[in-house]
Amino acid sequence: LKPATVLGKNAWTTQYKISRPGLYQFLLEPTPYWEPAEDKFIIHYSKLYVPAYGIEEGWENPLGVKTEIVPLTRPFGNYVGNLFRGKVLVDGKPAANTPVEIEFYNKGKTAEAPNDIFVTQTVMTDEQGIFSYSVPWAGWWGFAALTDADYQMKKDGSDKDVELGAVLWTEFVSPKLKK
Repeated sequence: LKPATVLGKNAWTTQYKISRPGLYQFLLEPTPYWEPAEDKFIIHYSKLYVPAYGIEEGWENPLGVKTEIVPLTRPFGNYVGNLFRGKVLVDGKPAANTPVEIEFYNKGKTAEAPNDIFVTQTVMTDEQGIFSYSVPWAGWWGFAALTDADYQMKKDGSDKDVELGAVLWTEFVSPKLKK
């Protein structure tokens, strides 16, 4: 990993050369960070799928991490307007009635929301941990299912809650229509 700046924030970058066919699944499990505004620690497990050389099998299988979104719609090769579905798992079990926040990666500020309430869309999972969302325009979209951990962490000698985020990034494209 190399330090970088993304959207004016400190970040990390890496490069990975894909040299053979397969479905590549990248997962980032970060160090917990303290969020003073929420008075809790946050850990977001971020996942991304890359199909290489025509291989795409296995995207529907969980990775088995603490929390994750298991796609029920293929998480790549999707058009704008497709209905995206996923299942939220915590400790391998469905996370019922869990909020899932959806945001557009607005690099270059290509989209302008009427006001801040539109920036983060939110849906809830059902009793089986399943959610759905229809993406309105092309680009990269992040889905983040937020739950509370079953443990706490110490901050200045006090026990503090921990938010777990299961994050999945996927791109939606517009088709090129012939005239």
